Amino acid sequence: MVAELHIDGVLRRLAPDRQPLPVVLDSPHSGRHYPADHGAAVPVSVMRGGEDVYVDELFGQAPRHGAVLLHALFARTYIDPNRDEADIDTSLLADDWPGPVNASFKQELGKSLIWRLTGNSRPIYDRKLTASEVAARIERYWRPYHDALAEAIVGLHDEYGMVWHINCHSMHSVAGRNQVDYGQRRPDFTISDRLGTTCAPDFLDVVVGCLRDKGYDVRINDPYQGAEIVRRYGRPDAQRHSLQIEINRSLYVEERSQRKHAGFDRLRADLGDLVAAVCDFARSRVA
Repeated sequence: MVAELHIDGVLRRLAPDRQPLPVVLDSPHSGRHYPADHGAAVPVSVMRGGEDVYVDELFGQAPRHGAVLLHALFARTYIDPNRDEADIDTSLLADDWPGPVNASFKQELGKSLIWRLTGNSRPIYDRKLTASEVAARIERYWRPYHDALAEAIVGLHDEYGMVWHINCHSMHSVAGRNQVDYGQRRPDFTISDRLGTTCAPDFLDVVVGCLRDKGYDVRINDPYQGAEIVRRYGRPDAQRHSLQIEINRSLYVEERSQRKHAGFDRLRADLGDLVAAVCDFARSRVA
């Protein structure tokens, strides 16, 4: 049995109905809810290209193996949980931002905390946003997501003295414009630990080894090295281990239509085996 916590429009948390193992998975970009106050100038069908489509479903079996699964329900173009709350693109604002600003390199791509551009560089807004509406998005969506994720990770760490976290994403099969690997075919999986700073090597080895044993092409920190969530929660020196996984979308959907194809069920089963392997690893470490 699985216990569910649902915050309308914000997040869904699934956990075993018994004491979970110290394993947490989260999918911050699989949300399909576009709030009414988004005020975008492009249709939802255009913005859906930014979704990590069906990633929440691919890992949906995680609680049955003993892990906690958290996923956002809101769209990342509305506000991106995988950005720091100070990653403010001030060029989007009609007035001054009252708090700190710590813009990342994502601002150049139009993909800061609030996205300015779609994946194909189309402007999302034909207006300026007020500082108050950006602050409201942080308060109503970004912060509850991080509160729930921190509660899961820190709570299990307090219980067991150690915790393992996987931040789950999908990627286009071929790199688009404004990306360092433009035009190149992506691997089946990219596993990232911010160049060895967010988890211990044995955790990385379990994940990479399980996927390679199933015949997948897996790269480490190429083309992605990990973003805000693993940076925020990964503290291997304190036995908090966090890594990022990127799945090639062509493995399970027709990318243009985003329809599932025959590979979906196989991939979901393989990712269930991956979660089971991580849970077995965690069980052996805390025994």
